[in-house]
Amino acid sequence: MCDKRLCACEKKTMPGFMNPNDERVKALEQAYAEFAQIDSRSLLKKHLTQRVFDTLKTRVTNTGSTLMDVIQSGLKNPDSGVGVYAPDQNAYDVFAALFDPVIEEYHINFTSSDVHPDLDWGEPEQLGDLDPEGQFVISTRIRCARSVNGYPLNPTMTKSHYLDLEAKVQQALRSLDGDLKGTYYSLAAMDKETQQQLIDDHFLFKEGDRFLEAANANRFWPSGRGIFFNEAKTFLVWCNEEDHMRLISMEKGGNLSSVYSRLVKAVTEVGEEIRFSRHRRFGFLTFCPTNLGTTIRASVHIRLPKLSENYARFEEIANMYHLQ
Repeated sequence: MCDKRLCACEKKTMPGFMNPNDERVKALEQAYAEFAQIDSRSLLKKHLTQRVFDTLKTRVTNTGSTLMDVIQSGLKNPDSGVGVYAPDQNAYDVFAALFDPVIEEYHINFTSSDVHPDLDWGEPEQLGDLDPEGQFVISTRIRCARSVNGYPLNPTMTKSHYLDLEAKVQQALRSLDGDLKGTYYSLAAMDKETQQQLIDDHFLFKEGDRFLEAANANRFWPSGRGIFFNEAKTFLVWCNEEDHMRLISMEKGGNLSSVYSRLVKAVTEVGEEIRFSRHRRFGFLTFCPTNLGTTIRASVHIRLPKLSENYARFEEIANMYHLQ
């Protein structure tokens, strides 16, 4: 039984094909030949074998995306950890021969036969406070990403897509009230001083990420980009940075229950106004295959005064436990 909530762009579709003599195919073959000579530890390098490349090089999604749109960032940045992006929702199916092994390795054995479970937010109040005495945790932050039905992902969005999507997001955010009520600020209308202050305060994203630039994710900047935050600046929404939406809940201290509860409330209420893209296997879809399923990421900013006195040892221990 199919999920009637899924729009046409999210249902499994057969790929179109380019003529093998198409200039785009020739450009792909040349780029792949050059990449094959480069030393890289990326998942792209590992899983884009000659066989997989030959299988995918002529395929085209329903928005016109090719394999080049998927791999161009990894080709230009051989130091990438992953090196692939999804230019539209259908890319995950059309280029599954590449995405599936990358996802399986990155997400630790999520195989091509596995299915992400239905969304269950759990019980936020059970999480409690990580640092009730306020000794170590400076702040707590939880975020998730969402893509909006009816719009492709970077880099196949047009300027009209960006502007239309921004208007849709603004309208949805106007419905928020109580402690979530806030104001949306369009990047195109924001003065440089305000932008820099928000960046310095770690609220606002900025242009210039070379991986996104190589993936054609920064086109038409700053059109269609913006930030929303509530009065207390404990809830933020980024519009059209890497993903259509990044919803972020944060506050000083270690009260994980409070931060998570706010995120659950916000995402649920926004989801009543906007239909999000969801894949039958991967859960919620985003631009990057490292960020699927619930797309939730939680972090704490902690104070370690003794350890930070020896920064080399600090980095060594952090790396040992895969911490940043």
